Amino acid sequence: MKEDRFFKAALAIVLLFVAGFVLKLARPVLLPFTLAVFLSYIVDPALTFLTRCRCPRPGAVAVVLAMMFVFLYLAGVLVYSSGKAFVTELPKYQERFADLARLIESGLGPFRIDVPAALKGLDVNRVGTAVLKAIGPFFSLLGKLLLVFLFLVFIVAGRGRAEKKFPKAVGDGNAGRVRGLLERINAQVRKYLVIKTGISLANGLMVYAVLSIFGVDFAALFGLIAFLLNFIPSIGSLMAAILRVGFAFFQFGTFWTPFWIFAITVGLDTILGDFIEPRVMGKGLGLSPLLVFFSLIFWGWLWGIPGMILSVPLTAVIKIVCQNVPPLKPVAVLMGP
Repeated sequence: MKEDRFFKAALAIVLLFVAGFVLKLARPVLLPFTLAVFLSYIVDPALTFLTRCRCPRPGAVAVVLAMMFVFLYLAGVLVYSSGKAFVTELPKYQERFADLARLIESGLGPFRIDVPAALKGLDVNRVGTAVLKAIGPFFSLLGKLLLVFLFLVFIVAGRGRAEKKFPKAVGDGNAGRVRGLLERINAQVRKYLVIKTGISLANGLMVYAVLSIFGVDFAALFGLIAFLLNFIPSIGSLMAAILRVGFAFFQFGTFWTPFWIFAITVGLDTILGDFIEPRVMGKGLGLSPLLVFFSLIFWGWLWGIPGMILSVPLTAVIKIVCQNVPPLKPVAVLMGP
């Protein structure tokens, strides 16, 4: 009996290792596919609304896909143009880098930091080259988004056809139960992704508006960063706040402007994340902070920064599935806070 348990545990570890290896190798395909699946849930309410307005389903699908194509194209243009503008404007901050290094090294009273020579003579051109390399050529970026769009076309166009195959796949007696289970999972996943995306979008627009009012450079870029990092609870919002406030201090060289940016954006972010989102989302999708941290590390190791952004939504989807499958409910309980 003990040998059987040991064999099952060893087999589970090997399967997890193989699955991780496959996910790592298949990143160029699986990452766009996963993003397309998430986008299909987000656009589903719009598709449902159009069909209820007596719009033929092919026409509704065409309208929704056209909107998503425009959105993905504009997102790609925003990322690339913001990165190019950042690299173009970076040389004018060269002197500010030197002033900041001297300020940190001189310190305040007994608090002094020995700034490494590499930071003192930081070459902004190298930083700009690294940013452009991370973004990649414009057509390469659009090519990745086009792959996401192609996956989205097949997913949206094929949605609903699987229901017709249930009786043949699981038998007439189990078809209704399986269909009900999948509909319940789909509804909960759709609700989570739509609400989370809406809250993140509101957060990004709020950051963009506040930074624009204060005259911070690259306000659109920081708004996009806030939108993406808001998918990571607590840690993401903290990272986004540090980036925008740190850059505001770096740009203006004063205390009060970054302070007010910090106070206003963090205050509004707290209202969105701690008051509005829990009331709209409900308390059933809470995740353990330790689980969030390890999922962040795991998906970041697999798929890099996009994996870190998708880590919490993927973990939340796994919990939703476990909540609705009776044998897996104990796993959902362990995943909770």
